[in-house]
Amino acid sequence: MAKENTDRTTIDLFEQQRRPGRPKTSPLSRDAQLKINKRNQLKRDKANGLKRVEVKLHQTLIDQLDAQCEQHALNRSAMIALILQNALSE
Repeated sequence: MAKENTDRTTIDLFEQQRRPGRPKTSPLSRDAQLKINKRNQLKRDKANGLKRVEVKLHQTLIDQLDAQCEQHALNRSAMIALILQNALSE
């Protein structure tokens, strides 16, 4: 019997071939991994004294904020914290 490359029913014929793609490094599903990672991130943030705050802003304000972030080489979170610190110190 000849080995057919498209035949995947007989595993022993293809033991030596490596499959394309990244090898699976965790037995958990991707959803379970994301939940665990998010939980760990929240624990790290809490240990660092950070608290999550969510706001809704108009797109023009976001564009201005992003421009300021690029000027100062900061991310949005750091820029908002800086703006709030300046406003509260006055």
